[in-house]
Amino acid sequence: MRAVMFLQGPIVIVAEKPVDGMIQAFTDAGAYPVVETRWTEAPSAIDEIKPSAVVIADSDGGALGLVHALTQRFANAGPYLPVVMRVCDKHVAPLRDVLPISAEAPIGQMIARLSSAIRLRSLHATVIGRAKALAEERDIVADLPAGDPLDDATVLVVGRGPAYPALSTAVGERVGVMGALSLDGAASCLSARDIDGLVIGDGLPARSLEAFFQVLADDARFRDMPVAALGHGIEPETLGNFIRAPEPTMLVERMLPLVRARALEGQLKRLLASIEHKGLLDVRTGLLFTDAFNRDLDRAIDDAAERGVALSIARFSFEDEMDRRATFDAARLISKLTRNIDFACRQDDGSIVAAFTQTDLKAAHVVARRLASVLKHTMLRAGDGGPGNGPSVTLATLKDSDTAGSLIARVTSRPVAAA
Repeated sequence: MRAVMFLQGPIVIVAEKPVDGMIQAFTDAGAYPVVETRWTEAPSAIDEIKPSAVVIADSDGGALGLVHALTQRFANAGPYLPVVMRVCDKHVAPLRDVLPISAEAPIGQMIARLSSAIRLRSLHATVIGRAKALAEERDIVADLPAGDPLDDATVLVVGRGPAYPALSTAVGERVGVMGALSLDGAASCLSARDIDGLVIGDGLPARSLEAFFQVLADDARFRDMPVAALGHGIEPETLGNFIRAPEPTMLVERMLPLVRARALEGQLKRLLASIEHKGLLDVRTGLLFTDAFNRDLDRAIDDAAERGVALSIARFSFEDEMDRRATFDAARLISKLTRNIDFACRQDDGSIVAAFTQTDLKAAHVVARRLASVLKHTMLRAGDGGPGNGPSVTLATLKDSDTAGSLIARVTSRPVAAA
């Protein structure tokens, strides 16, 4: 079933000359009011109208300095303000926070891109409101992590042609990268873990790609995901964040602002979950902070003793050369995989400790091996993004004399269940 794209709220179009049909198309899609302004009046128009999005309709590249000044002016003023800019093939470079779209893209794709970006703005506004309420009620500050959202981003590169190595390298220099040599492999990866962008290289059948794009467009999980394709080919209008470029460097540069927005969405969702848990979850991982984990483990030990049930813990440790980005990625995967009766945290050394309630040692082996196997095949790693060694796993089960400290101490060595 094809998604219906619609717009909400006011939109400002910035252009030196009127753009035929754009105001009417945005109005028909639900935006109101839609105001067209020249560059000299743009700041005051945005101040007055407080739009849900801004569209830079000029595509000649001569306005990049003005665009930069405009985005800097409104960078920290309330929730995320999407700025979508039309670009020509000869211009490599949208600015850091500007979402590019081809000047030749149909108006339907522009509406789809705006619709996706406005949903992100609405999510950010919701999070700001919930965080303010938490601060007022509990004096707890919940905020996004410092730094660029790209630090948390993962992009999947799929292809099997001669451009694939250069494409993987270009992507891997900027974000975490995973690789697939077929569309079936890409589909498996997308089903197994969160991905912030998909890059389509060469060597894949056009008919299979068309069907693959339609599957993505029909699935709400992937409809807003940035998809970038190398070279010329079909332009799926219902994928709002689809782009093409003729060579790898331009493709990556144009895709990065879209990936940054997608990664910001992931951070906002984890922050919302942290707010719902009264600030106990780490936004970078989706797992408990260490102090909160230790308190929950104390309570779990008391509960196990009182009810006469089992309790086991596992520590997942990684090879020394794994970077910080990869260990955070592994932690986010664990946060998606653990049962709702279990809990976990990321340790300072990058290892992950998980507590399995109502679980004896034999059952804990089964659960830990399953988690380790998924990590082995889906987590980030150095090199070409393919699977490598899985984590080492150390297990311990609760003894009568155990405290939280002694139980954790018994999983600091002796890997017993490596995948």
